[in-house]
Amino acid sequence: MKKIKRALISISDKKDLKPLLNILKKNDVEIISSGGTYREIKKLKFKCTEISKYTGSPEILDGRVKTLHPKIHAGILNKRNNKLHNQDLKRYNFKNIDLVVVNFYPFEETLKNSSNHKKIIENIDIGGPTMVRAAAKNYNDVTVITSRAQYDDLINEMIKFKGSTSQNFRKKMSQIAFTETAYYDSLISNYFNKITGNYFPQKKIITGNLIEKLRYGENPHQESAIYSQNNFLKIKHLHGKQLSYNNYNDIFAALTISKSLPKNTGTVIVKHANPCGVSVLKDNVECYKSALACDPISAFGGIVSCNFKINKKLALELSKLFLEVIIGVNFDQDALKILKKKKNLRLIDASNFTLSEILKFTSTNDNILVQSEDKKMFKRSDFKIVSKKKPSISLFNDLIFAFNICRYVKSNAIVLASNKSTLGIGCGQTSRLDSCQIAIDKMRKFTKPSKDIVAASDAFFPFTDGIEKLVQSGIKAVIQPAGSIKDKDVIKFANETGTILVFSKTRHFRH
Repeated sequence: MKKIKRALISISDKKDLKPLLNILKKNDVEIISSGGTYREIKKLKFKCTEISKYTGSPEILDGRVKTLHPKIHAGILNKRNNKLHNQDLKRYNFKNIDLVVVNFYPFEETLKNSSNHKKIIENIDIGGPTMVRAAAKNYNDVTVITSRAQYDDLINEMIKFKGSTSQNFRKKMSQIAFTETAYYDSLISNYFNKITGNYFPQKKIITGNLIEKLRYGENPHQESAIYSQNNFLKIKHLHGKQLSYNNYNDIFAALTISKSLPKNTGTVIVKHANPCGVSVLKDNVECYKSALACDPISAFGGIVSCNFKINKKLALELSKLFLEVIIGVNFDQDALKILKKKKNLRLIDASNFTLSEILKFTSTNDNILVQSEDKKMFKRSDFKIVSKKKPSISLFNDLIFAFNICRYVKSNAIVLASNKSTLGIGCGQTSRLDSCQIAIDKMRKFTKPSKDIVAASDAFFPFTDGIEKLVQSGIKAVIQPAGSIKDKDVIKFANETGTILVFSKTRHFRH
């Protein structure tokens, strides 16, 4: 046990301070503080020594230098059972500091609320993290508190041990403190990487705040949790049982597709992170029905993401099918009343979800792959008509729609579409021919194809056999990336069969 006799308090977040001050007063703990914290403590009518008076040195440089003083850091860092340390303290008339209560300048909040570089720089805390690291290093003798969320734990500890703290408690607080300083520094590092355009620095720091520990991972024997680079998710869980690892994986896959569609338009149905039906029809109910028609068997137990507000009429349709998750850009009250009758159905409000993240991370063991997200918004100028036969405006729009969905399908990927809706999707095959066949089979099984069916491929056809299989099944137009040494052969085949062929300037694998 270590008795707390002297505490240093220097905090930006000054809420809930009174209960802590009460326990310190009850145990006759001397309090040292600086600047605004000193004024707040005095305002609450507790005794406190201002840090400049304690050190004998004034706060200087507009408050940039307050706690960076040997009397402070010697008081924190000295080993109480070390004779040389005790001699040094006695020689310079320094005293022990047994408790450090510090939270940092609000750098993270400043980043969210301001783009003013000077303001952001001034909210980089120097003295706070320095004191926290010193106290955390010397946890054998010093208690460190870095958040008001820990006040109750400290109060209970001091009540239990009559003004002292246990080593286990101090060690736990030390672990949290080092995590806080590391996180804080990572925010600063990543900010400077961003403003200098250095997205792939020599050392990459990835940070996250724990949102929740999940029941398990992809399978019950795997542990799992979800973190966010914010303190919150950009989605709101309105109803239903706890979300699983697989639910989150599917939700983010569905939302990534939804946010590539026109604003407030489109329905995406996802199963195992692959789309099994997508439509962008204007009428929301018909849009859902059209997406569902693409593959109603795969949709069973899947996730539906509506890129618009869900109303009563649509909710009645959605309630007819067993689904794990329904995502909407909000729900009206009648829709919620209908859908909440299914107690396990998860309802997600994605009103605040945006694809603002620049980088995408994939990890395996000790290795992390990092890349920019594939969120290019397609324009007509991104494509080139290479066949003699030209598409109509509506057919060209269907081609671009199919190509956009194709990039969110696991490679090798083939998407068949007509009238702004998918008809068949072939995904995740080692052979592009197999993906073609799966897409064709699903189209024939579930839909009644129109005369104007288009096909999209996420990469080029290396031979004519793939496009030949599509043309034989009734496809009128094909869109694919350019780049094969056989491109001329594919163009020749398209011209011989009267097929419209459009080349993309970009490839879109998703592994």
